Amino acid sequence: MARKQECIAMLLAGGQGSRLGILTKKIAKPAVPYGGKYRIIDFPLSNCVNSGIYTVGVLTQYQPLALNDYIGSGQPWDLDRADGGVHILSPYQAIAGMQWYKGTANAIYQNINFIDRYDPDYVAVLSGDHIYKMDYSKMLAAHKERGADCTIAMMEVPWDEASRFGLMFTDDEGRITAFEEKPKNPKTNQASMGVYIFTWKKLRQYLIDDEANPDSSNDFGKDVIPAMHNAGEKLYAYRFDGYWKDVGTIGSLWDANLELLNPGANIDLNDRSWRIYSRNDARPPHYISPDADIQSAIISAGCYVAGEVDYSVLFSNVTVEPGAKVQYSVIMPGAVIKSGAVVQYSMLAENTVVESGAVVGEEPPSGTEEASKWGITTIGEGLTVGKNAVIGADLMIDHDIEEGEVL
Repeated sequence: MARKQECIAMLLAGGQGSRLGILTKKIAKPAVPYGGKYRIIDFPLSNCVNSGIYTVGVLTQYQPLALNDYIGSGQPWDLDRADGGVHILSPYQAIAGMQWYKGTANAIYQNINFIDRYDPDYVAVLSGDHIYKMDYSKMLAAHKERGADCTIAMMEVPWDEASRFGLMFTDDEGRITAFEEKPKNPKTNQASMGVYIFTWKKLRQYLIDDEANPDSSNDFGKDVIPAMHNAGEKLYAYRFDGYWKDVGTIGSLWDANLELLNPGANIDLNDRSWRIYSRNDARPPHYISPDADIQSAIISAGCYVAGEVDYSVLFSNVTVEPGAKVQYSVIMPGAVIKSGAVVQYSMLAENTVVESGAVVGEEPPSGTEEASKWGITTIGEGLTVGKNAVIGADLMIDHDIEEGEVL
């Protein structure tokens, strides 16, 4: 029997991330690279450890191999523990013969036996696909102080973005009085962050009841939490004022990477009091040629830069040959930009090759009408853009591009 834990975390990491297109064709969204040396899942895992939560169940489903390999024993996050630690929970381990996770609530339901092993008083349910630093222990303290049944992390978002989120109305004491699920005309901008703390005995019964309801979509936001609210349970919002980014689209992932170049206004990855841990192979130091021209960039270990790099993020082992130009772009591990090539306002997936003379992406136009049709260009993993090919704005490339081809 495992030792009793006050609070354990269940990390939902099985999402496909379909809005990231070709970036998640072979890997789950939480395994997508970020910030030169990290993957998205590093953030909730590091938050758990920094918050004193050392038992974490990671629920995987879509393309789990790369994510499972990356997490491994959990050693980089100090989660390789005999009592607790990190556990990969795939659907085939489910109870009652179930196979695929039908929704976020069903994923937790299928792992009731795992949670019961630790007999926790509280369970934190976390998303595996957000970039943020958060002390869950402070949220847990607020949950306990209020005698809450469910506490939902909340932050105010810009009004023009509010319709993308599940929204909450609260009274003066922070108790949740009503919900809006992605409304067209929002009446509040208090958005749920998809970070929950539940009193386990209460949640356990609601999961069982939800599973027994044939009309339920088995989702926390759509089913379980509204059912708790309708039954008069104590639901409270926990205000969060730090940096939080839902990197669910190409544009938001590109933004989140380039925002690292302005750390004072965004997330600070150099904060030694709240480290973000990561699994990385040993890399040689990066090399910057005397002829290179670099302005405001993140250059990771193993890179070779002899060309021009401006306001971009280069992951490990990226090559920028002499005469090549990279600007306002995110270049993932192992990519090669050859002499005379231009990559701008783009994201290149791992091991992409841009041959000499090719142009990938376009600068944003100045006209309002033209700007509405502009966007970030994305090249898929392991693809080659042929010599002198030209790829325009707002394209997602999932095949090799022939020499001289124009898109």
